[in-house]
Amino acid sequence: MKRFKALDIFRGLTICLMIIVNTTGDWDFTFAPLLHAKWHGLTPTDLVFPSFLFAVGNAFAFVKTRWENKPLSEVFGKIIKRTFIIFLLGYLLYWIPFMSWTDNGDLTAIPFSETRILGVLQRIALCYFLGAIMIYFLTKRQLLIASGIILLGYWILLNVFGDYTLEGNLVRIVDRFILGDSHLYRGDGIPFDPEGLLSTLPAICNVIAGYLVGKYIIDGGINFEKLSKMLIVGIGLLALAYLWNLTFPINKKLWTSSFTILTIGLDMILLSLLVYSIDYIKKPINYRFFEVFGKNSLFIYLLSEYLAIGLLFIRVDKDQSLYS
Repeated sequence: MKRFKALDIFRGLTICLMIIVNTTGDWDFTFAPLLHAKWHGLTPTDLVFPSFLFAVGNAFAFVKTRWENKPLSEVFGKIIKRTFIIFLLGYLLYWIPFMSWTDNGDLTAIPFSETRILGVLQRIALCYFLGAIMIYFLTKRQLLIASGIILLGYWILLNVFGDYTLEGNLVRIVDRFILGDSHLYRGDGIPFDPEGLLSTLPAICNVIAGYLVGKYIIDGGINFEKLSKMLIVGIGLLALAYLWNLTFPINKKLWTSSFTILTIGLDMILLSLLVYSIDYIKKPINYRFFEVFGKNSLFIYLLSEYLAIGLLFIRVDKDQSLYS
């Protein structure tokens, strides 16, 4: 099956924005839209991660056709291998170079007992694994039903067994119980991981949505009618998300169900506009730069992160590195 240009470009745009928001330099002078929402609410930066998961799902639309003639053991083996590699690379990204700068400007070793276990790539790995298993075994209708159950179930769990605050949410409670405070992110002032175990569940729905949309596009090709339907569904999801926001706030760090629905809707609208600008205007826009990024997304993202880490550890003086 040939590649679909709009999907590569969509992934490339996402990767470029991921690199920009992750490597802005001095956070004290970062342009506000390049920062995440402090808690409830949404900024353009909050759309980057779910869009990447959506793009992961798009890729499954192509991969699944190659699974059909292979035994389950071979397919499952490849899924496990890729999951392990992505998770390990993400974990090492936080631990390497196994050192950190103290407030006094000295280097100190980071023990394993204090390393953060979860993170962006780790969530991508978990969503890839669980999404792949669901996509392999379930029909399109079953995937939609399963996604609905996950989103509604997640809403019920957070509402019944906690609240929607930073201190009292169930995501934090579960992570502290299973992983312990020393293995959690502390950027919000207390042990709380925005890529927590429980909040990974609704994130899987972004992968599933990406697969279903990708499958919709490539099956029989795209035409203006299919494009219009995709745009209408995207707008409908935005309306649903903002209605749900009244009782279940849009929150990226908790990856609330309303946030999931909102980001899926926005991704569908963006992808519709990309297809239109490529196939339905007299002078198509040249997205070649982003297409290259989209075809080499994981490699380029890892390269940018490790370069940033390298610059962080090259000191200009006691208080400043080449990174900032």
